[in-house]
Amino acid sequence: MKARIFFATLVILASLISCAQMNPHPMEMTSAVRNAKTSADHKALAKHYEDAAHEMQLKVKEHKKLLEEYEKHPYYYPRRVQDLQAHCWGLIKSYEQAVEANISMAKIHRQIADEVK
Repeated sequence: MKARIFFATLVILASLISCAQMNPHPMEMTSAVRNAKTSADHKALAKHYEDAAHEMQLKVKEHKKLLEEYEKHPYYYPRRVQDLQAHCWGLIKSYEQAVEANISMAKIHRQIADEVK
């Protein structure tokens, strides 16, 4: 019984840590985009968006693992398993949309960088 409680606590803590506030845009994006004039500026923005997309892909993988755990062992979370599964699905969808948006922005800035040369 103690092992179950420990494992459940561990999974819940992992979920909370993974949901912690991230700063996907450490640079001040509005001014960075507004002031981007050179090819190097746009390449830097593209790299920033690619890095953000990579971070989001890692979050997708992490939440898919959690979802798999909830689906394999629903008896560890008797009254909350459906809430936990729905929460994971929601986060996975949000992170996947963020990946697509960041990849799209990176592609646009790479194109601009090639045109500015």
